[in-house]
Amino acid sequence: MNIRRFRSLHAAGATYAEIARECGCDWRTVRKYLAEDAASVPPSGSSRAGTQPRKLARLESLVESWLRADISLRASVIHERLVAEHGFTGNYQRVKVFCAQTRPRILAELTETDENRLSGLHRRFEVVPGAQAQVDWGEEGDVLAGAGIRCVYSFHMTLSHSRDPFCCFTTSMDMATFWDCHRRAFAHFGGVPGAIVYDRTKTVVRRHVAPGKAVPLHPEAAAFADHYGFTIDVLAAYRPTGKGRVERQVHIVREHVIAGRSFTSIADLDGAFATWLPIRRGQVHRTHGQVIAVRAETDRAALRPLPALPYLVAEKHLRRVGKDCLISFGGSFYSVPAAKVRAGQKVSVQVHPDHTSDTVARGATVVIHALTCDGGTWLATHPRAGLRDSWVIDPAHWDGLPDGHTRATTIEAPGPDTPAPAPVPMAAATVATAGLEPLTEVLRRHHADMPVLTRPLADYAHAAAPITAPMAGPITGQIAGPR
Repeated sequence: MNIRRFRSLHAAGATYAEIARECGCDWRTVRKYLAEDAASVPPSGSSRAGTQPRKLARLESLVESWLRADISLRASVIHERLVAEHGFTGNYQRVKVFCAQTRPRILAELTETDENRLSGLHRRFEVVPGAQAQVDWGEEGDVLAGAGIRCVYSFHMTLSHSRDPFCCFTTSMDMATFWDCHRRAFAHFGGVPGAIVYDRTKTVVRRHVAPGKAVPLHPEAAAFADHYGFTIDVLAAYRPTGKGRVERQVHIVREHVIAGRSFTSIADLDGAFATWLPIRRGQVHRTHGQVIAVRAETDRAALRPLPALPYLVAEKHLRRVGKDCLISFGGSFYSVPAAKVRAGQKVSVQVHPDHTSDTVARGATVVIHALTCDGGTWLATHPRAGLRDSWVIDPAHWDGLPDGHTRATTIEAPGPDTPAPAPVPMAAATVATAGLEPLTEVLRRHHADMPVLTRPLADYAHAAAPITAPMAGPITGQIAGPR
């Protein structure tokens, strides 16, 4: 109803009935709203808020318990679990609104009862030149899928003082590749930092321990660090902020080097990083406010010198020799000499990195040794397969094994004077008899094509008739055909 229109018509002298007919309502309604103490707006109905049952009401306590266990749990995940496990039929928006209203309250309660109010915070630190570097892996996915490589990984080392980066790409994160990347990084920087910060990766840590306890290092990691003279600094579990310098570098390389480009080999990826590196080193870093290359001069000058001889880490595995003189390693098969092994024998497989070769895998050589008391006997050396399900075989390893060259076939039974047929390989025998007609050939060899004398049927009837009189003489006629 337009009450303002009521008043304008009434001021013009219209009666209640005329106003009611004009506005389409009852005249009593017009009188009610034209009274001196009448309201200026129509009455509003009572609110229905809270009068209807909510579908989430029976599950609110459950959702609150989930949020107390993990305050960062997303509303979409909560809705998915409610539908799958508790038969919730409500809309996602109801769960989203409830979480938005409940999360601040639960967070305040958890903060009040939290004994460690410093959780989520970290201490910022600065490093003197040459004192520290940080190492991390990056998984780059199928950037070389066109070359048949399923997954590519990026190795990163960043000097903490200057943020001077190093990166190389590999197809494996095994131990030999991991420490080979360290040698390449040391050669790139021209020295060794005083300490290197790592995650709790299995190539550095032998096993995981409880918080606050000393972390046991892998023997190869300890030996490598002792040879090059740096200290291994292992972060606490779930503490990525301890090596934020290299964590950020992983994303920078992914965005500026890999994104939007196509590559055909590991060498192309390494070349792309080498091309981009002067651009990065010429930038002013936002944290220390200096050009990275200028600050890196002081950082590199403080590094420890490289040792005279490198420390080579060879990944070692035990494998069993199959009856076909093959061993399985890394999803591929490698041959061993049949004259030096037996079926079921265990052999030692070592992976030696070869970063000077332009192969697909940086760990390019697989060396196989027999286990002996004096340390082992060399059996074979193969280039490491770049793809899974590959067969790397040296034909000389199968010398002396039956190859089927004495197998032969024939369709004629040998007679006493028939010389034995020369042995023909199975493939050759199949080709030689492929054009013959089997039935015709058999009939010809058994002389089934010999001409036969044809006689009338009366001669056969006469020969079969009983003899009633003594013969005057011998029978002179002979049946020349088969009876």
